[in-house]
Amino acid sequence: MKMFVAALAVGSALALASSAHAAEHQVKMLNKGDKGAMVFQPALVRAAPGDVIHFLPSDKSHNAETIKGMLPDGATEFKGKMNEEVTVTFDKEGAYGVKCAPHYGMGMVALIVVGQPVNLDAAKGVKQTGKAKSVFAELFEEAAR
Repeated sequence: MKMFVAALAVGSALALASSAHAAEHQVKMLNKGDKGAMVFQPALVRAAPGDVIHFLPSDKSHNAETIKGMLPDGATEFKGKMNEEVTVTFDKEGAYGVKCAPHYGMGMVALIVVGQPVNLDAAKGVKQTGKAKSVFAELFEEAAR
């Protein structure tokens, strides 16, 4: 029994230590930002597995949600409510496409690259509409640098 308790304590300490290294990122949802109207700022985030991203509704009428087909295998989709902060822990390596549903056609999208973008080709293959198409083209180019 003492061995079990000791093993449990060591396991808990290791889990806490690994979560202590996770970084936290903030992405603002804005009506107007550095790169124009209806934007996530920053629109490209490079993160490590286990990092946390807070999508902040700095202006009203925005949400953050994953784009179907633009997330790694085994990753969990998320869909934030309008005008509410969304906090997501990104555990799986890969590229994640994020949109604001009401402003997607206006190009309000973001690209989250966690570790190695193992699904980048699949994410690039997802059909985009409106201004989101050109914004993602720029984000994929920037992510490749």
